[in-house]
This record gives sequence, structure tokens and C-alpha cells, in this order.
Amino acid sequence: MLVLAILGGFVALFTPIYFHNHQLQDFVAALTHRVENQTKSDDLLRTAVLDKARQLDLPVTEDEVHIFRSPDGLRIEVRYLVPVNLPGYTVNLHFYPGAGSR
Repeated sequence: MLVLAILGGFVALFTPIYFHNHQLQDFVAALTHRVENQTKSDDLLRTAVLDKARQLDLPVTEDEVHIFRSPDGLRIEVRYLVPVNLPGYTVNLHFYPGAGSR
């Protein structure tokens, strides 16, 4: 029973973080696929990603949002980590949401 309680605690702790990362991934993908965003400045796109990350309570900083432009289109990559404090140990969850247009 104790093992199930501990497992349930882990699920309750980690699920919201992974769900919010998935929402950020979907947002970034939508940004890169909208035609009107192809001509927006990198700063505007970066601000949009940072605003969404803040809404989702994800610790994304400006230097973790990378925007690449090429003849093929727009690519946005976000690389960040979320520290999770457990009793006696801290786990750093690394996330790499990104998407590109074609």
C-alpha cells in the first residue's frame, strides 16, 4: 500500500509538468505553422513563447528560446529544465519542445 501511495505521489507531482510541456509544444507548433508569423520579428515570437510558458508556470527564460529562419521556413526550439524537489533529492527534468514550418 505504501508503494502505491508513493507512486501516486510521483504521478501527481510529475503529470502537470509534462502536461504543461505538451501544451507549450502545441503552442510552438501552431506558431511556426501560421503564415502570418513567418514575417514577425524574432523578438515578437520569443515574447509569445515566453508569455505562454509563464501562463503554464514553466521556468523558460529568454535565452532558452531559439528561433531559426531558413529558405525552408521558420523553426522555434525551446530548451529548458524544471527542477523538482523530492525529499533529499532534486530531479532536473529536461524538455526540448520545438517545431518548424515547411
